[in-house]
Amino acid sequence: MKVVILAGGFGTRISEESHLRPKPMIEIGEKPILWHIMKEYSYYGFHEFIICCGYKQYMIKEWFSDYYLHNSDVTFDFSQGGRMEVHSNIAEPWKVTLIDTGLHTMTGGRIKRIRKYVGDETFMMTYGDGVSDLNIQDLLAYHRKHKKLATLTAVNAEPRFGVLDIDDQDGILDFREKSRDDGGKINAGYMVLEPEVFDLIDGDETIFEREPLIRLADMGQLMAYKYDGFWQCMDSQKEKNKLEELWNSGNAPWKKW
Repeated sequence: MKVVILAGGFGTRISEESHLRPKPMIEIGEKPILWHIMKEYSYYGFHEFIICCGYKQYMIKEWFSDYYLHNSDVTFDFSQGGRMEVHSNIAEPWKVTLIDTGLHTMTGGRIKRIRKYVGDETFMMTYGDGVSDLNIQDLLAYHRKHKKLATLTAVNAEPRFGVLDIDDQDGILDFREKSRDDGGKINAGYMVLEPEVFDLIDGDETIFEREPLIRLADMGQLMAYKYDGFWQCMDSQKEKNKLEELWNSGNAPWKKW
């Protein structure tokens, strides 16, 4: 099953870092947060990724191009014309497709643009700036059990996010703004989607979290996987520092590998 990761935005809320590189390439423990997300999925057996690039997309492509070299021990013998000898090969079991989905394309448009790479099959989708200790196999099992078109992971978070109204059967009824005293859940990504979802996206200007998800909710085809474990996005320098501290402590909750 393919995993789609949105990695094309400008990351304006963490401009201290994102003016230099795409937000998914901001490092936690000397590795981009994108790498951490991919390691999560790979731990649960999902090794094929489609990365929706945009802002400074060449940096993401260059990082993957050099991944093998940067993670192996090598000797360069310049007396032999610069011959390179690899002493150890540290590689991932990944197949990674990097697609330039446009500089100003909205989230729905980015998903629409990679339709031909996903094909007519169930796929996963998440954002390139959040990590979790979620059991992704459990999420997939839940999606397959309810047989709806879409499942998103719902977590508790801070007031700046919009709230999900969820019924007693975990169906999502509506989206609304969150008040300071609201204890509702928010969309954390980590979605499982059926290919029919592509038909609900009009084009590049479509924000996936608005029209498509609202239409799915109205159709009774959007379910919430309620999760009370660890989830943290990296939307600010403060949150980046928090993730860095967790990683350096040796007790990062998302590190299962």
